[in-house]
Amino acid sequence: MSVAGAADGKRALLAADGVGKRFGARTALVATTLVVEAGEAVALVGPNGAGKSTLLSILAGSLRPSTGEVVRRARSVGWAPQRPAHYGRLTARENLELFASLAGVRSPRADARRLLDVVELEDDAPAAELSAGNQQRLNLALALLGDPDVLLLDEPAAALDEAGRTRLWEIAAATRERAGAVVFATQSTEEVERRADRVVALLAGRVVFDGAPHEYAAAPA
Repeated sequence: MSVAGAADGKRALLAADGVGKRFGARTALVATTLVVEAGEAVALVGPNGAGKSTLLSILAGSLRPSTGEVVRRARSVGWAPQRPAHYGRLTARENLELFASLAGVRSPRADARRLLDVVELEDDAPAAELSAGNQQRLNLALALLGDPDVLLLDEPAAALDEAGRTRLWEIAAATRERAGAVVFATQSTEEVERRADRVVALLAGRVVFDGAPHEYAAAPA
């Protein structure tokens, strides 16, 4: 689907239209066009420094592109970066209530309680004292504020135990089932094979492959 389809079509939720990013003289992302449709699970793959996190950050709106634009038809977009994006002195519940209030959620306390149950996280310590896995659960809960149509996840399972990974992919599946979409960066071949129906590979800031997982597995290295 073209970017024009993202503006006019019924199934396109999010699109990058020629977005690129430079940091001084360094090009982190070459002008890239990517359309995310309802019901998709898109895996972003590539070595460290390939541009995956940069592309996700631009799609999320947390990083302004140097060129191009992002077209959003989704009601809302949830973003879970690779590094913790919360206040370490606050508990998980307090973080959720704060960000829910900032996002204009109608009932921040109720939503915070609900999301703690969704990600199966107890609220008994400041976020800075949580394990890496539980900090990642909190990141996911924050991304779920407002019931977004699109989830953007950067290495979401890297710090999770088996139970946490199972819950993560259950949440991702539920998002897709209600005509949402999930875009996730991963280094895991198993996640690509089991969780994605589309693979976008980046190398040196450039998209070098965009297709089905079985096509990616058969493509030359």
